[in-house]
Amino acid sequence: MEKTIQFDFESDIPFDVDFEKISLWIDAVSKEESKIIESLSYTICSDEFLLQINKEHLNHDYYTDIITFPYQYDPIESDVYISIDRVIDNANGFDEDPLRELSRVIIHGLLHMFGYNDHTEEEKGLMRKKENYYLEKLGL
Repeated sequence: MEKTIQFDFESDIPFDVDFEKISLWIDAVSKEESKIIESLSYTICSDEFLLQINKEHLNHDYYTDIITFPYQYDPIESDVYISIDRVIDNANGFDEDPLRELSRVIIHGLLHMFGYNDHTEEEKGLMRKKENYYLEKLGL
């Protein structure tokens, strides 16, 4: 089984991102979590593009930073949409580097696919701890 991690772009990214490095990082995180990735397709898009997906597929009429469509969990197969507009707004709001915020959103969605949740305070704490741990491994 050949693994694929792919990035597509509906919208430009106004900062530099080494997507080859991000792909290797995603692969390393999955190995550390003992998970297998078969196919992950990330689309970096605008607020309006993701809002349309949110309305059509989830019946939600609001902006969000990420929507994940998990087709299979073992091995993982998923399409992921990330609004670069939300990432930049959130980075500005949290006084965070936009690359770090984009990476946090990427790893947050991946951790959900690995079975982590963030419904309770305890789950949120573990999720944030995992995000920070893996961001540190990426060097951010």
